[in-house]
Amino acid sequence: MADGHAKHHDYHLVNPSPWPLVGSIAAFIMAVGAIVWMKTAAAGSPALLGMRGPWTFAAGMGLVLLTMFMWWRDVIHEAHAGDHTPVVRLHLRYGMIMFIASEIMFFVAWFWAYFDASLFPAAVEAMPVTSLDGVVTQGKNLIGMVERNTLFGGVWPPKATADNVTFKQTFDPWGLPLVNTLILLLSGTTVTWAHHALLENNRKGLIWGLLLTVILGATFTICQAYEYGHAGFTFANHLYGSTFFMATGFHGAHVLIGTIFLLVCLIRAMKGHFSPKQHFGFEAAAWYWHFVDVVWLFLFICIYVIGAGKVAH
Repeated sequence: MADGHAKHHDYHLVNPSPWPLVGSIAAFIMAVGAIVWMKTAAAGSPALLGMRGPWTFAAGMGLVLLTMFMWWRDVIHEAHAGDHTPVVRLHLRYGMIMFIASEIMFFVAWFWAYFDASLFPAAVEAMPVTSLDGVVTQGKNLIGMVERNTLFGGVWPPKATADNVTFKQTFDPWGLPLVNTLILLLSGTTVTWAHHALLENNRKGLIWGLLLTVILGATFTICQAYEYGHAGFTFANHLYGSTFFMATGFHGAHVLIGTIFLLVCLIRAMKGHFSPKQHFGFEAAAWYWHFVDVVWLFLFICIYVIGAGKVAH
């Protein structure tokens, strides 16, 4: 009877946790805040149903971040308590693999949008009918057929717009984009160095490798922010700008997330959390970082190089 509750298997049954419920409520608040924010911005009203979109969204985002921190903290505690048996670690790996697979499909959508526009620049598609002054017809749901070449000249990359602001020219791929590519490739080597150092129980090499990777990730983000500030096109009112910024912008968000992921691993490494036999937290971060590297290579080749056209110097 004494060992009726003893565990005779390699699986870990987690203790009751408030974070799934708190996370669901936080995500709902954040979604409502985003909807109210967009609705009030479109209507020019500061509030809707007594709610201010930005504040509601910020409150939901804050709760989401708190949930993430506390939930992952609990997972780390479970690892230190010995609950991450070989079977549990295997399932954690499966989970990370499936997560990265879902991220791949996420980027497939943005590549699809870009290639649809670039391969068929003169396609005819249904769009809302607009009046002569450019205002979308309201309340009538009228749909008309519009050729893309009336929007950006039927060529890719598009021709410069009359205002020379909405679209002027593409980026020179052999300038800052190439520098960013080299930065990310170098960061892939430093995180691999850190991984091999950990496997050899070289704590100093692990810390230095992670530190350099975090610095390179932050440098990439700074360079991309500078690049965006000097873009020869805008996000709004132009198909090239929207597809470019959505694809590269979401990649930039993943770089920022990956940098934070690796920064947490660096802090944990300095506290001596990882061992050569048990370090899934670091391994997951390294997988994620290599995924970010590979996506950037596709972005650089497809969007920056192939899609550059003739760049004016």
